[in-house]
Amino acid sequence: MLARIDSPEDIKNLSQKQIDELSQEIRKTIIDVVGKNGGHLASNLGVVELTIALHRVFNSPQDAIIWDVSHQCYAHKLLTGRYKNFSSLRQKDGISGFTNPNENSADYFISGHASTSISSALGLLVARKLQNDEGKVIAVIGDGALTGGLAFEGLCHAGQLYKNLIVILNDNQMSIDHNDGVISRYLSRLSMSHQYQFFRYSIDKIIDKIPLFSKGIKKFIFRFKRSLKGLFLTNNLFTDLGFEYVGPLDGHDEKSLEIVLQKVKNLNRPVVVHVVTKKGKGYSPAENNPEVFHGVGPFCISDGTVEKFDTLSFTEVFSNCMIDLADKNEKIVGITAAMAKGTGLSAFSRKYPNRFFDVGIAEEHAVTFAGGLAVGGMIPVVCIYSTFIQRSIDQIIHDVTLQNAHVIFMLDRAGAVPSDGVTHQGIFDISLLRPIPKLNILSVASADDLKLCLEWASESKYATVIRYPKLSCPTELPQFKTSVEIGRGILIPCSEIIIENISEVELENRKNKILVVSTGGMFNEVHTAVRATLMDNGYSDIYLLRFIKPIDLDYFWQIVQKYHGVVFVEDGVQIGGISEYLNSFLLENNFTNTKILAFEDKFYEHGSRFDVCKCANLTSQDIASAIKELSAK
Repeated sequence: MLARIDSPEDIKNLSQKQIDELSQEIRKTIIDVVGKNGGHLASNLGVVELTIALHRVFNSPQDAIIWDVSHQCYAHKLLTGRYKNFSSLRQKDGISGFTNPNENSADYFISGHASTSISSALGLLVARKLQNDEGKVIAVIGDGALTGGLAFEGLCHAGQLYKNLIVILNDNQMSIDHNDGVISRYLSRLSMSHQYQFFRYSIDKIIDKIPLFSKGIKKFIFRFKRSLKGLFLTNNLFTDLGFEYVGPLDGHDEKSLEIVLQKVKNLNRPVVVHVVTKKGKGYSPAENNPEVFHGVGPFCISDGTVEKFDTLSFTEVFSNCMIDLADKNEKIVGITAAMAKGTGLSAFSRKYPNRFFDVGIAEEHAVTFAGGLAVGGMIPVVCIYSTFIQRSIDQIIHDVTLQNAHVIFMLDRAGAVPSDGVTHQGIFDISLLRPIPKLNILSVASADDLKLCLEWASESKYATVIRYPKLSCPTELPQFKTSVEIGRGILIPCSEIIIENISEVELENRKNKILVVSTGGMFNEVHTAVRATLMDNGYSDIYLLRFIKPIDLDYFWQIVQKYHGVVFVEDGVQIGGISEYLNSFLLENNFTNTKILAFEDKFYEHGSRFDVCKCANLTSQDIASAIKELSAK
């Protein structure tokens, strides 16, 4: 069926039997492609019937469907003419794993961060009203994203404006990890109030069959339904904010969803439609382990097993280090924003449940909460992806560093992030965080390096950021165990990079030695490049910037003066980055044989790590070319 669907119009006249078959085909297609390419599986499997119902009732793209985060947009993509290219999901030059208007007019926003849909949808709706444009606007938001403060800001304003915004609340009791807290409990309580909806729609059905109702009887019916709402829903946040509330509805009963959405479509006021779904629906491994199959790499479709690697990732190393640190220091507490598994804090949460806090998708609160814990005498470790710390810059300034609060920030997924694309590249943190006073910033290159830096940060008494990439840790070198000295990095002489048939004497006789100054996350590419140039009569040492801030400039200058040229390699944007700063310092001291390799001020699309680095001219081949270029001068 999917091969014959070029737009949502092609599904509007299907029979219920065909709709059921289509649902199965969509699920199979998603499982097959994500099994090969990786992606967001459980969330997408949970909204298949909801997506079909939305596209049968509304007229996309004239009616705008805004998917929050867009972790759940795969069925939407398949129904809007992208089936033929769907096998390229998350591959270079292929279909994005998130909504993207550059792909299709049915996507209105490039999305990837949570809690934005209601505000974006409201802005779009108001713009249409001001220009007398037709078309409905529907925001689809998960219960996990509802924990974000921006979602409530959007709800408050939408209720105030009283426009006919439709908010679909997809309630699966999950964000990425299981939802905890008052919002989850509140929605569970609403889910038990189905009696009200049963009475309400029974009354509506009767009314629809009786012709020529008088205005007085309609007013009586309206008041009667309000009384029922008061009986069954004594407290309803959404009605208090000015919304009509409909639900909870079975999110896998496509026919019933259509009936309700047809009624909702004709309302002239804001409405929340509460839909209950099951994450991972239709694929038992994902149903049983929705956290594992939220964002997953390639896996075996027959049994759901995910490929395991012999080497530990930086995330796994942090997980182990965190427990070791907490064993020694009872003041250590862990904080995550709905990402316990993704950030490696799940093991810590099991061993120290009273010292672990999952605040939901609320990064701003996580940072300010950590500041309060630190002022109270604890040592909070806040683990957040680099791309998501962008939401908390003001809180880091005002509620942490200004307060002299001892908070440790672990920035996972720093630098190039494969597959997820423009919204998830961790390339802005250095430029955003470097100007903040009283904030140390470290970049680690290995498992030993991460362990030493985390221990140092726990004892430093200052706010500290430690950034590391989405990678397996490289092979350890002796230099990675160098004790941490503030402002100083790690010098790795090329003699440590073992090359067969090249003696140290031969290396010393080579001319025009180059120093490659790199952030820790680029060590693999730099190591490969230096090894390649050594084989080609070059001679390069590596200086890893363990500290991005502060920098011991005197120590740095002492090292640099011994070299013919310096190549800077940074897994962050050049503007405002550490390479630009250090290069300016060298130029002021008349050291001009330099070159910077860093991300440009543009957005980088999805692909493998190599694809992303290639687009930024940051591959090992690019670094080797830069070394040769400076060596020849």
